[in-house]
Amino acid sequence: MNSDHQQVTPMGSLSSLTSNPANLQMLAEGKTKVIFGIAGREDVVLIRSKDQLTAFNAVRKNQVEGKARIANKTTTNVFKYLQKIGLETHFVEEASDTDFIARKCQMIPIEWVARRVATGSFLKRNPGVPQGYRFDEPKIEMFFKDDANDDPQYSDEQIECAKFEFNGVKIGKSEISLMKRMTSVIFRALEKAWNKADCALIDMKVEYGVTTDGKIVLADVIDNDSWRVWPHGDKRLQLDKQFYRDIKEVTAEALQQLISNYEKVMDLTAGFTSGPKCQAVIIMGSPADLTHCEKIAGSCKALGITPILHVSSAHKTTRESLNILAKYEDTAVPTVIIAVAGRSNGLGPVLAGNTTLPVVDDELS
Repeated sequence: MNSDHQQVTPMGSLSSLTSNPANLQMLAEGKTKVIFGIAGREDVVLIRSKDQLTAFNAVRKNQVEGKARIANKTTTNVFKYLQKIGLETHFVEEASDTDFIARKCQMIPIEWVARRVATGSFLKRNPGVPQGYRFDEPKIEMFFKDDANDDPQYSDEQIECAKFEFNGVKIGKSEISLMKRMTSVIFRALEKAWNKADCALIDMKVEYGVTTDGKIVLADVIDNDSWRVWPHGDKRLQLDKQFYRDIKEVTAEALQQLISNYEKVMDLTAGFTSGPKCQAVIIMGSPADLTHCEKIAGSCKALGITPILHVSSAHKTTRESLNILAKYEDTAVPTVIIAVAGRSNGLGPVLAGNTTLPVVDDELS
């Protein structure tokens, strides 16, 4: 065997590979995480969270036991949720309590911030805008990652003229537009998830990287240091890192409250990928329609919707069709009825005329 040939490790065995420290080589270390290369793999890395909390460009910093575990779990919860709904990220799999494996990226040195409510630094940069001003569309801002200059705000034109290039991808107008749209979509998706937990996502920051095969994907981490989250929309109940920034003196009691907040966020984000909370009742007029209905069911599953299939002809077994409807009328689970039948069956109109549930008529020709 050629000694220069590197053995490729199957993706499924990566976690066992990274459990051996001899297979890891540190590539970079930041304030709150460390990135390791993995022996035999040029396309993935291991990202390890640290028990460190920082603010004001690390002017304030504290070791907080358990923070690494909580940050890692929050990040993996969020990435799993985003990937479940079809948004591409660099996340591959969890490796341990404090580590996850990700596709190796060259990072684009821009922080992308999405805001629903005006607060914090936005108010300082935009005098005259009142605290709590709500943006109809998420407000997108970009900041160049430069600690020495306090991460200056950048315009589209500044990013374009910087002529960034990563893994062969030049960052021009179309790439900037893509990342803006991605930031808005990611924010909206997480905002909806937080709304279900009766919390308001006020703003958040994300970063992107370019994979070894030239794809721009959501990268870095999304943990409780990445956003502002207000339970019931009340700033006084904030669960995020802003609590740490706001306290005048860092005491043991304050750090205990902070870690309690972080654990709550970890637990709430775990619920983002909980079982489906809605269902689609697919009623077909004939068993001959099963193949088509199974395709509909597959699409429902991909969206996190539980599909339930029934066969009932409105023409031959009208009473049975109405009994099926009655079964789902008083359920607490949000339900949509999908009627699949030929034009002569009339299944869709019969169902729609006898239920308050929404009915989608998928009429087969």
